[in-house]
Amino acid sequence: MSCCACFTFLCLLSSFLTSFTVCAQDPTYVYHDCSDTTTTRNSTYFTNLRTLLASLSSRNASYSTGFQNATAGQAPDKVTGLFLCRGDLSPEVCRSCVSFSVNDILSRCPNNREVVLYYDECMLRYSHQNILSTLITAGAVVLRNDSTNQFERFNDVLLSALNPAVTDAASSSRKFDARKASFAASQTFYGLVQCTPDLTTLDCSTCLLTAINLLPSDRLGGRYLMPSCNSRFEFYPFYNQTNGRSSPSPRPPRPERKGGNSNLEVVAIVVSTIVVVLLLIACCCFVTKRKNKAYNRTPAFDGHEIATADSLQLDYRTIQAATNDFSEGNNIGRGGFGEVYKGILSNGTEVAVKRLSKTSGQGETEFKNEVVVVAKLRHRNLVKLLGFSLERQERILVYEYLPNKSLDCFLFDPAKQSQLDWTKRYHIIGGVARGILYLHQDSRLTIIHRDLKASNILLDADMNPKIADFGMARIFGMDQTQENTNRIVGTYGYMAPEYAMQGQYSVKSDVYSFGVSVLEIVSGKKNSSFYQTDAHDLLSYAWWLWRKGTPLDLVDPVIVHNCDRSEVVRCIHIGLLCVQEDPVERPAISTIILMLTSNTVTLPVPREPGLFFQSTPTKDPLDTDQSMKTQSIPCSVDNASITELYPR
Repeated sequence: MSCCACFTFLCLLSSFLTSFTVCAQDPTYVYHDCSDTTTTRNSTYFTNLRTLLASLSSRNASYSTGFQNATAGQAPDKVTGLFLCRGDLSPEVCRSCVSFSVNDILSRCPNNREVVLYYDECMLRYSHQNILSTLITAGAVVLRNDSTNQFERFNDVLLSALNPAVTDAASSSRKFDARKASFAASQTFYGLVQCTPDLTTLDCSTCLLTAINLLPSDRLGGRYLMPSCNSRFEFYPFYNQTNGRSSPSPRPPRPERKGGNSNLEVVAIVVSTIVVVLLLIACCCFVTKRKNKAYNRTPAFDGHEIATADSLQLDYRTIQAATNDFSEGNNIGRGGFGEVYKGILSNGTEVAVKRLSKTSGQGETEFKNEVVVVAKLRHRNLVKLLGFSLERQERILVYEYLPNKSLDCFLFDPAKQSQLDWTKRYHIIGGVARGILYLHQDSRLTIIHRDLKASNILLDADMNPKIADFGMARIFGMDQTQENTNRIVGTYGYMAPEYAMQGQYSVKSDVYSFGVSVLEIVSGKKNSSFYQTDAHDLLSYAWWLWRKGTPLDLVDPVIVHNCDRSEVVRCIHIGLLCVQEDPVERPAISTIILMLTSNTVTLPVPREPGLFFQSTPTKDPLDTDQSMKTQSIPCSVDNASITELYPR
């Protein structure tokens, strides 16, 4: 072989090797979030930012621990930043990811004062605000695998595997844990959770419980990313399963030279090397492409995920045909705001069609606004809106059909109560809590349901709960915590005292309603069923038993002999904490989930519940709306109480 030919081969080989090195070393980009606040390249803040990034990527950074934080400058131009590497990676991989990210972050967000950048291998974050040792869940992003999960009850497997991981991660110094579990026909589930190590054990647990409960379990893989923590699961090993530190592969020994190599040997070595390199490059590019396409990168509640009203609009004749022209035989529920029909669309999908009465008081604009609000909600514990119709002076909502109707049909029916054993009731309590958590925390918007009760908790074929009836829901802005209203809507007995008497509502209003619902689920009794007794209501009765030291006397006799008594008492305890008179003393819903899933959390001592008494009702107060009356029916199938949505 001529020198020219050899030189050509070597140049080609060098080019391939260089390409492969870059492909192998560059971290895999996942998502980034640039804040609205900006700066300029010649500002003091940007100078401080450069200093901060240099500090985070210096040789003295804590790559061995996978976490480093730093600050630069003085207020108001002070900048705080940190990096977090995935807990199973080596210091070398961590260093490589951080070095790459400090350059990449300024190209993706060149003039922003607050940024978070996610890769598979690490996360880089900085802000003009103090972000150290602070739990931040805003700005969450959900990543979903394109492949749909067909496994039944997979969510139970996911949570049973990751709940212990949360406990271990929160109590460890590295705030990291990974698990795998066998599942369905030789399938293996792999999961990972991680917090920034500057968080307290409680804050880490709270963050991770949010992250695992909001994973998209309807897919074959997914992630939930927040600035303070993240979670991920797949059906293939995506992390180092030893949970140790990975080490670079040893370099193969160089063959010993004996005199000189023939031209044939040189050609063979060069050609074989090129072939191997080409194969590696192809594999690398394939994997990278697959990773980039494997997920739908969707900011939680971002506008790209939200369907507009017009895209959900259905032809009236389609709904008319699905319900057999709203025949009486298809009617499955009646309420003061309309009737509910079972329908079957042309593709075979069963639906629940809510036909609002023409006297409901909503105009076309307000109705569409409500549709947009409900269309934003995508969670396994919330009923799904499939479409609507606004033709011929009709206002119709089309929801997924849930065959077991609502919780009150089972809970308060002596003939069906036995179908709800304690395991099912405990599962329903947890599912409702996760649904509320989604409403309260899974976006920059906060949604207050305002009418949570047993009749608005629907059950699917597997008795999984889905919160329904968002006609009274209100939206809060990112920084909003409380709102006042002159128009009280909801259901007496479930409304928090500050809302019923002063018109003040917040996320703690829903917590109060949740507490009432928990006590109803445990006891099998309506809150209103006590109004002719000395106890007046279920809350007073539960409090009396608690102070007496006999909380188990509250338990439904149907389940009292076949239940986990410690779980039951803990639920009663949580229910009483939720109905405290002072909203500040009621736990946040994320804390409630932590209380439900971890026995290591010490619960505060409850005080006497906050109660709102009214004169003896002439009808069941569970079916009374202070501003609008509803018809009492034996049980409900997503029978909404629709009210105005006030603009913010």
